[in-house]
Amino acid sequence: MTNPYLQKRSLRLSGHQTSVALEQEFWKILEQIALQKQQSLTSFITHVDTHRPPDRPLSSALRLEALKSTSILTK
Repeated sequence: MTNPYLQKRSLRLSGHQTSVALEQEFWKILEQIALQKQQSLTSFITHVDTHRPPDRPLSSALRLEALKSTSILTK
């Protein structure tokens, strides 16, 4: 069953094709972060992917990055 709240995007990260499903709100925040860092969204996601703990799913790591950027996790 498909989750209507998640938007799945296909990406090539470090030479491997993968897909990530996130809520549209998280995609918007991640796009803003990448823009602020003057990176493509794929470059930013690749950075998150290579620096996340091995046991943390990429989608979870991306959500945490989005929350960090909104200062929710820095308080």
